Amino acid sequence: MPRLSPLSQDSQHSPRRDHHHRLAAVSSRSVDFPAGEVRPAHHHGVAQLIYAVEGVMVVSSEAGQWIVPPTRAIWMPAFTSHTIRMVSAVSMRSLYIQPEAASGLPAACATVAISDLLKQLIVSAIEIDGDYLTDSRDGRLMGLILDELRVLPVLPLHLPNPHHPYLRTICNAIAEAPDDNRTLAHWAGVIGVDVKTIQRLFMRETGLTFGQWRQQARLLMALERLASGARIVDVALDMGYDSPSAFSAMFRKQLGVPPSEYFRVVE
Repeated sequence: MPRLSPLSQDSQHSPRRDHHHRLAAVSSRSVDFPAGEVRPAHHHGVAQLIYAVEGVMVVSSEAGQWIVPPTRAIWMPAFTSHTIRMVSAVSMRSLYIQPEAASGLPAACATVAISDLLKQLIVSAIEIDGDYLTDSRDGRLMGLILDELRVLPVLPLHLPNPHHPYLRTICNAIAEAPDDNRTLAHWAGVIGVDVKTIQRLFMRETGLTFGQWRQQARLLMALERLASGARIVDVALDMGYDSPSAFSAMFRKQLGVPPSEYFRVVE
């Protein structure tokens, strides 16, 4: 069973740092978590970049779910309630951005790529303790972090959560059995509505067609399985693909590399 990590542990991990009441525009925090641990629903009064130098996380909010391997991160706007589940042991390095410094940064949750430069800046930021002058080495380093955050590419690792009961019936079934290849026409018959109604609901609530949503759900579930060490052939078949090559073709189209190289690239 996943282990819940109480919010009170924040002070145990970083007793010197109160990110909600800092004067500095950017602050940082370093925390390590074991595999399977879960940070229950919580929010911050400041924006947060959730990043792991090692390990894989699944971050969830009302807007959906994101898988976060190394060199990827989640941008979490202020006051956004979210949970974090550690797929593997995670070395988390977070940045906290005060509202007045967040102009030009995303207004919604997003998975972003972490450049080599930003990775090194985050590592350096962890060593900065306390407030700092803007016109100082620490201030310039944090200013450069803000510059880098504003140009980060957003990645397709988000699965939007629909709320309509018709769609929840379909999406919950796919989550339970991702190899379920029933067509939208079949699902329309199960629910008792016409296909066009389901199509309109999917587009309205997720911005995706039924087929696109199912593919994205399978991709995120596959990433989690691969991060846990599962074989590509097993993951491909469990996700409903006829062959590993068909699964690999989808994976490469979405993420730019085949599944055999993905975690090798991001480590």
